[in-house]
Amino acid sequence: MDEFTALIQYIGQTLQIQCGNYKEDYIKRRLLSRMRSTSMSNYAEYLKYLNVNTPELEILRKALTINVTEFFRDPDVYEFLKDVVLPDLFRRQKQVRIWCAGCSTGEESYSIAMTLSDLLLENKELSARIYATDIDKVVLARAQEGIYSQKAIVKLSPAQVHRHFTRLPDNSYQVRPHLKELIRFCPHDLMSGVPIAHRLDLITCRNVIIYFNEAQKDELARLFHGALVTDGYYIMGKTEYLGRQAEHLFAAKNPVQKIFVRKD
Repeated sequence: MDEFTALIQYIGQTLQIQCGNYKEDYIKRRLLSRMRSTSMSNYAEYLKYLNVNTPELEILRKALTINVTEFFRDPDVYEFLKDVVLPDLFRRQKQVRIWCAGCSTGEESYSIAMTLSDLLLENKELSARIYATDIDKVVLARAQEGIYSQKAIVKLSPAQVHRHFTRLPDNSYQVRPHLKELIRFCPHDLMSGVPIAHRLDLITCRNVIIYFNEAQKDELARLFHGALVTDGYYIMGKTEYLGRQAEHLFAAKNPVQKIFVRKD
């Protein structure tokens, strides 16, 4: 076994991060960054370092699991969600089921919940459930807690902050219960081959698969296809794309915003 493989296996066993699901160049860049920071010259040295420096494991976990997110990231996507996608789904049924895959620290899940809240307020007969998942249990716990800094909410309107957040004594802001009630946070590995639920109406998985290799991208697209109802929606990140082996599974609803509809 070479040094790199041994390190990857150790990461899989200790952090439950299966590096084989990601592009090798991405993994190596992240590892080399940590090796430079710890003055380790090769993979074998860094593996020994991990074995005797527990705090570095947490730093490495954060380095490997990208958690860059914000409230209402790419506003045009949320406008289309509010004006087209959700009204279309609620015309079909009174309850909508959504999977926010790779939810990180929760900003996207709560952004969807805020968008839903406006519609639910107008019609009490409607309801919704958001399944928000991530492989990283640490960031998932932060998402479930729902506490954010002033900097994190700076792009929200005063009305949104007033309605959906409670200001805490330390000047941070906590999501109000009416949003939390819409969301069920739970750990989930996208590469498990099993969806968080079936007969979903909408799946958002944005800025996650950009780090996956081509085979894993196709596998994930097939997983999402199988979990969605007919004509259910799939929203990708704006820099992401469907692979050639999976593009026949979806039809573009809004190609600019990377919003697709499941095809049978």
